[in-house]
Amino acid sequence: MRPDLTRYACLSLAAAVFTLLLKLLAWKLTGSVGLLSDALESLVNLGGALMMLSMLRIAAMPPDAGHAYGHSKAEYFSSIVEGLLIVVAAGSILWAALPRLFDPQPLERAGLGLAVSVAASAVNLAVAQVLLRAGRQHRSIALTADGHHLMTDVWTSGGVVLGVLLVSLTGWNRLDPLLAIAVALNVLWTGRALMRDSVAGLMDAALPPEDLAQLEAVLDGFRAQGIGFHAVRTRRSASRRFISMHVLVPGDWSVRRGHALVEDLEQRIAACLAPVTVLTHLEPIEDAVSYGDEGLDRP
Repeated sequence: MRPDLTRYACLSLAAAVFTLLLKLLAWKLTGSVGLLSDALESLVNLGGALMMLSMLRIAAMPPDAGHAYGHSKAEYFSSIVEGLLIVVAAGSILWAALPRLFDPQPLERAGLGLAVSVAASAVNLAVAQVLLRAGRQHRSIALTADGHHLMTDVWTSGGVVLGVLLVSLTGWNRLDPLLAIAVALNVLWTGRALMRDSVAGLMDAALPPEDLAQLEAVLDGFRAQGIGFHAVRTRRSASRRFISMHVLVPGDWSVRRGHALVEDLEQRIAACLAPVTVLTHLEPIEDAVSYGDEGLDRP
């Protein structure tokens, strides 16, 4: 059974609230539109964390009569919503930055504001590493997406801090809104990547190349014993993988022997690709009828 991942969402939620308050303080202290853009992105982090928490709770629900394969795809909705929130945040950043581009304003108390912003970035960096590690361990697209988003926030904050520092040193105030616009474009790129990965999951995209390579390695071991395979199909639903295939064995095998073979096959696949659901269909290797449904689009 998959462990409860909502504790990671609660961690992300707490970090989003804390860093949002710190970045708003940094903006108030300096008046920097770059720091304001950074705070607006943290507002997106807050919305994403709330959505992730609700979707992880749904994804953790066990299969039922109406959802025999479980609820794990709920994680994709979290990533899509977070991507949409990122687009909204990017629009807000541009709305705040463009007027300052034509009417630049001097910054105030830059040193104190930068110190507050750096503290917020340190919190995001620590939480992002926790989420990315948990996402890899539990194969959670929601945790991975939120971790990558927080890392983007860290790099964005670093750019903003550098920009504010340069403005305070050079006096070129127009650099502040220019960096805010760069932040907006970077945020849009992150949102595009999140939504692309989520849509791929909802569209039942095949397993990634590294997973397919492990599957082929298992099948090759059985092919060496004279066993054949075709109509191999794969897809992923959040952390769980789904694989179906036709297994071709000698026609004079007993049902018991064929069943023992596919049990061994499924266990070997699960050993390297768990959590996975494997569906197999036995066919006689000598019968021409067995080869009438090799394609993916078959009756």
